[in-house]
Amino acid sequence: MLGGILLIFILFLISQILFSEMARKHKFFDKSKMNYLFFYHFFFAGVYYTYALYNNSDSKLYFWRPQLSNESWFSFYGTSTTFIDFLSYPFINFFGFSYEMMMAIYAWMGYLGFVYAYLFFRKNIPIKIKVFKGVDLLTLILFLPNMHFWTASLGKGAPIFMGLMMFAYAIGEPKKRWGILLIGSLITYYIRPHVFLFIAVGTVLGYFTGKEKIAFWKKAMVFIVMTGSLVIMQDSILGIAGLQDSENLVEGFENFSEDRANALSSSGSGVDMVNYPLPLKLFTFWFRPLFFDAPGFLGLIVSVENLIYLFLFFKILKKDFIKFLKKSPISVKMSLTTFFLASLAMAFVMSNLGIIMRQKSMVMYFLFFVIYYYLAQKKYVSMMIRKRKLEMLKKKRQDEIAVAYSIE
Repeated sequence: MLGGILLIFILFLISQILFSEMARKHKFFDKSKMNYLFFYHFFFAGVYYTYALYNNSDSKLYFWRPQLSNESWFSFYGTSTTFIDFLSYPFINFFGFSYEMMMAIYAWMGYLGFVYAYLFFRKNIPIKIKVFKGVDLLTLILFLPNMHFWTASLGKGAPIFMGLMMFAYAIGEPKKRWGILLIGSLITYYIRPHVFLFIAVGTVLGYFTGKEKIAFWKKAMVFIVMTGSLVIMQDSILGIAGLQDSENLVEGFENFSEDRANALSSSGSGVDMVNYPLPLKLFTFWFRPLFFDAPGFLGLIVSVENLIYLFLFFKILKKDFIKFLKKSPISVKMSLTTFFLASLAMAFVMSNLGIIMRQKSMVMYFLFFVIYYYLAQKKYVSMMIRKRKLEMLKKKRQDEIAVAYSIE
């Protein structure tokens, strides 16, 4: 326990060094808010740790598995669960990290995900947006409790969230941030290869359809790099669903998703989504559990957050949203494509509300980004119209004064 507390203090000091560098590059960077976020996130790390002490938790398995094996470090090298063991192995076996220290280091990874999410939002959207009668939208998004709970422990949730947000932040200026982009890409691929597929497709689509004027050779380079990466990694990606040797990928995925959904629906918080129509599958993945089907006390807390998601989603159900999408930049189209493809894939295989609560924390920030950008764009247009009206009114008054002065 003492080692974990000491490590949190050290990680806080390391964070200050990182913040100084980030503040040097971005004048908008708010160290104070990030420090509040640090303590907020580690509060949920403490909540999860307490929960894990009295309940079954994958974090315990992730801690013991690298120790119980007599195999070498690189025998764990691989994708999915194996990669978490590979990542944890040196901390546990070389540096002697305790369970509490491993929980702390992974919670810090999750926290860095929120820091990069903050950079991703603020770098692309300088306008502040208020929702729900005066609540700052970015602050609301950054402090959603369910997001912190599932990214504050030893497991896949924290590093995959960090990898995705690093990728989202870096892809805006890949030449300047290639190191962050590479790290984010590798983390995402090794933990969840299929999610890397989604962000790769989203990036290619964004670069080819975004409103920015980008040289053809740059678009071609993005297409070649992303397509080449997918070709190289196709066995790992398809292997997640056991489809690497399948002759019919569509039929193979349908069989896999049905088997997976049936298996998950048999658990205590399962829902029979197999026969749901697609819109209801997506609604379940995005917004359930709600109060009527919340699995336990934690489910009730999550229901409040899901209701916030729902209210935010309603804000883009407008006639001008499609028009906005057509003219939107790379970041918006990449985010929406990634969010929708990931949602579509997981909605077919997830039939357990507990797992849904955890899995969707990976991709909901992409939806939040689209909502935020849409609202900021509307506010910007409104500000420009108001500014023009004021300028016209000011000019009219000046003309009237000039006329009156000439008459005198």
